[in-house]
Amino acid sequence: MELLEQMGAEGHEQLVVVSDAGSGLKAIIAIHDTTLGPACGGTRIWPYESEQEAIMDALRLSRAMTYKAAAADLPLGGGKGVIIADSHTEKTEALVRAYGRFVDTLGGRYLTTTDVGSTGRDMEYVKQETDYVVGLPTTSGGSGDTSIMTGLGVYMGMKTCAKEAWGQESLTGKTVAMQGFGKVATHIAHHLMKEDARLVVTDVFDEALDRARDMSLTVVKPEDIYGVDCDIFAPCALGGVINPDTIPQLKCKVVAGGANNQLLTDGDGETLHRLGIVYGPDYILNSGGIINAEAEIGRVYNLDRAREKTERIYEIMERVIAISKSEEITTAKAADRLAEDRLKAVQGIRRVYRAN
Repeated sequence: MELLEQMGAEGHEQLVVVSDAGSGLKAIIAIHDTTLGPACGGTRIWPYESEQEAIMDALRLSRAMTYKAAAADLPLGGGKGVIIADSHTEKTEALVRAYGRFVDTLGGRYLTTTDVGSTGRDMEYVKQETDYVVGLPTTSGGSGDTSIMTGLGVYMGMKTCAKEAWGQESLTGKTVAMQGFGKVATHIAHHLMKEDARLVVTDVFDEALDRARDMSLTVVKPEDIYGVDCDIFAPCALGGVINPDTIPQLKCKVVAGGANNQLLTDGDGETLHRLGIVYGPDYILNSGGIINAEAEIGRVYNLDRAREKTERIYEIMERVIAISKSEEITTAKAADRLAEDRLKAVQGIRRVYRAN
């Protein structure tokens, strides 16, 4: 399928490809849908193997952000920025500020924030070039690290899934296999440890594994995480990890984590459903980050408000499970139904003429 044809079929509004020779910036910004409000989504800094891979990731992630915002009942659309670079070795102030200038040219159609590879400090650099940025550190008047609320939201959704799988929400004594141990996963781990859950983790970066060991967690090789005998498998890195190759290895009753686009295809959601594995749709569980960021748009940031709205993910996941049961569809499709119903309702509002 040609790129423009694909964008039209999936409802994307805009794709921006930018470069800056001086800083070495190569980036893509995708805007999926602005029915509910300006597109909002993090900026991912990742060493993609090709420009095509980066574009496809931006398109997928921006669409997921539309559904995430819609399901979370936020006045935002979906967007995503990706910078083709290694955040550990190639990220510089100049590169991030150059990116901020391109964000500014969109005139507020896209609001950016942190994501994999980007930090609050990076957003401060972006802020020097544009006002269209959220998730700034609290010391700069922003809502702070979005990974904190993202982790809380995943934890709340995980408890809903546990209630569906075992009849009670308690995670005490449950074994959770975490694939990826970055910022979000670390916050999830802290919540789980307070419930005396047992954690088994992996990551491709040594610093993440060192952090896990410092927390006295069990560490395994990346290729061994799928076969861990666990109650909950938590994808917390990149997408597409739930697929025909990995599903046969899973030994769990619940799949619930912080990663985006966990299912490689819709068919993988069908497979989980058929096997009786409760799946917590990624964009439902990991919406705490955008909920936190939205809490600072046009108002003074309020932590209690952000936390209260993030904790509602428990109830939203209950609604998803209810739709799944009543319509006999997967939880992934039920989540889509929840988001699409809201988008259609707002799209159907008749415009009313207003005289100046």
